[in-house]
Amino acid sequence: QLQASGGGLVQPGGSLRLSCTASELALPFYAIAWYLQAPGKEREGVSCISSDGRTFYGHSAKGRFTISRDNTKNTVYLQMNNLKPEDTAVYYCATGVSGGCLPLVDLYDYWGQGTQVTSPA
Repeated sequence: QLQASGGGLVQPGGSLRLSCTASELALPFYAIAWYLQAPGKEREGVSCISSDGRTFYGHSAKGRFTISRDNTKNTVYLQMNNLKPEDTAVYYCATGVSGGCLPLVDLYDYWGQGTQVTSPA
């Protein structure tokens, strides 16, 4: 029910903006999280925004990424600046149908299909 988009190939130091939208969920009521998964690794939390706008960031995202939401468009964004090769991964958006951000990846019930972000070394 979630659709993630906006990935691509960008040189180190460049920027991308990922979008997460939904066709049947009203995202303003729910916390939305972004996770990444690199080849051979487990999913890692990147950022989350609660229904009331509180934001949380993983260590690697702090200072470079910004999560936001546009409730009029039923969309959550992840602005990614100063991309690094280690950011290369598939990025997923997810919700646990809760207003608050959830502490564990297994608590998220709904996932988008993922969008590939590549910043070559």
